[in-house]
Amino acid sequence: MASTCRHQLSSTSLRCKRRRSRCVLKTPAEGHRRPIIRIVVRGSFMHHVAAGDVLPNQATEGLPVCFAFDRTPLSPPTPYETPPAGRPSPSSIHQQSSRRVCVLGATGSVGLATLEVVQHLNRVDAECDWQVWAMSGHRNLDQLCESAAAMHGPPPRIIASEPSVAGSLRDRLPDLAIEFGSEALIGAAEHPDVDTVVAAIVGRAGLESTLAAVNAGKRVGLANKETLVVAGPLVTAAADSGGAEILPIDSEHSAIFQCLAEARCSTDGVQPPLRRWPGVRRLILTASGGPFRDSSPEQMDAATPAEALNHPTWNMGPKITIDSATMMNKALEVIEARWLFDVPADRIEVIVHPQSLIHSMVEFDDGSLVAQISPPDMRLPIQYALTYPCRLPCPAPSLDRREPWQMSMQPVDLDRFPALSLGFEVARVGGTAGAVVNGANESAVALFLDGKIRFTDIPKICRQTLLDHHHETSPTLSTLLKLDRWSRQHAHDLAITNS
Repeated sequence: MASTCRHQLSSTSLRCKRRRSRCVLKTPAEGHRRPIIRIVVRGSFMHHVAAGDVLPNQATEGLPVCFAFDRTPLSPPTPYETPPAGRPSPSSIHQQSSRRVCVLGATGSVGLATLEVVQHLNRVDAECDWQVWAMSGHRNLDQLCESAAAMHGPPPRIIASEPSVAGSLRDRLPDLAIEFGSEALIGAAEHPDVDTVVAAIVGRAGLESTLAAVNAGKRVGLANKETLVVAGPLVTAAADSGGAEILPIDSEHSAIFQCLAEARCSTDGVQPPLRRWPGVRRLILTASGGPFRDSSPEQMDAATPAEALNHPTWNMGPKITIDSATMMNKALEVIEARWLFDVPADRIEVIVHPQSLIHSMVEFDDGSLVAQISPPDMRLPIQYALTYPCRLPCPAPSLDRREPWQMSMQPVDLDRFPALSLGFEVARVGGTAGAVVNGANESAVALFLDGKIRFTDIPKICRQTLLDHHHETSPTLSTLLKLDRWSRQHAHDLAITNS
C-alpha cells in the first residue's frame, strides 16, 4: 500500500511542504519486526533533506521515518512549472545543450565581468555550451574588439550604440557581423536565438532594449537599475504578461533575491511569481557609505570629482561611483527594490555597512534576519543570474574564514545624504517621479564631473526638478521618455541659473 502526501512536511505532519515534490509513503517490507516508514522524495524538496534523515517520533506515532530519493521527473507539471511557449523554465534551464547570452553594455565593469563569467562557465559546466551571442559597446572600441576576439565559440555579433564608429569597427573586425544604433540593440535583445540578456548599459539608455527583452519573454539579468526606476510598473507588467524572468545583478538585489528563497518556498504553489513574499517584514539594503561616509557637510560641499570618484570598496564606472558618493545610487536601489520585489517603500530599509561583506538582508515576521555574505565581487551575482536555480563554482573568491571578520553597521545620516530621502519619496509616489529624478540626476552628475556645479548641488537639483514637474500616476512609455528629456534639460537650466 502506498499513499501520496502534499503541502507540508513538519514535526507533526508527513505531508510535503512544496507541491512540486511528491512524497510516497511506503509500508515496510514483510518480515520486518518493527515497521519503518520510508519516504521517497521527488522534485525540489530533495534540496532540503538528505538520504537517511529521520523525523521526530511524535510525527509518526512512534515509527521511525527515513528519506530516500526518486529522481525521476514529476508528471504532469503544475501550472507554475509550465513556461510560456519558447522560454525554458528555471527547472529545465540547465538541460539545454547551449546557452546563448546577449551582453548589452559589454565594455563596462559589469559587462566585462559577465564575459569573464561566461568563459568560466564553459570550463566548469560540462552540461552546457555557454556562448556570447552578441555584445554591445558605446565608444570603447579597443575593449570591444579585444573582448570579441577572446570569446569562446562562434564569433559574436557586435553592436555599437554610436553610429559614428561604424567605419572604424568594420575595418578592425572585417569578419564579424556589426550593427549600429538603438534598433540593433532592441533586435539583439528580442532575437529568438538569445536565451539570456544581461542588461548592463549605464543609465536610462538601457531602457528600450531591456524592455524589448522582457516583452520577448527572455531571462533578463538586470544590472541597469534605471530601467525599473524610470518604468518599473511597465516593465514588471510586461514580465508578468510575457513570462520573462527578471533576475537582479546588482549585488544588493541579488542578495535580497537569494535571502527570499524561504518565502518563495512557503507560498501555495510551486514557483510563484518572483515578487510575492509572504512572511517577509522588511528588505534591508546595505550601503558602503561611499568616500564621504565620515565627512563633514563642509568637506562634502568642497569635494572635487577626483575625491568623489575614490570609492573605498568597489571599482565602478564614473557615473555609478558618483551616485554612490551622494547615495543617490542607494536611492535608485530603493526604487528598484520597490518594483522588483513588489514591496512598499515603508518595508524597505537602508543601513551603512562599510565592509561591503553583507550585501543585503531580509527580516521575517518572526524577527529572523537572513543575510547574504560574500566578498565584494560582481562575478558572483552575475553568475547566479545566469545559472539560477543552479549553483556552480564561481570565479569570485570566497570569504577567508581564517581571518577575523569585521562587520559593522550604522544608520544613514539623512541630513548629510538627502538623496536617499528623495529615493524613498519617489518609491512611495511612483508614477512619473522616478523618470524625472533619474533624468535630473544623470544631468547633474555630468555637470559635477565637468566642474560646473558643487557635489552637494546634485541632490538639490534633483529635488527641485521633481517639484517643478506635473506628476502623473499611470504614465505611458511615451510620457516617461518625454519627461526624461525634459528633466535633463530642466536640471541643466537650474544649474546654469544658480551658478
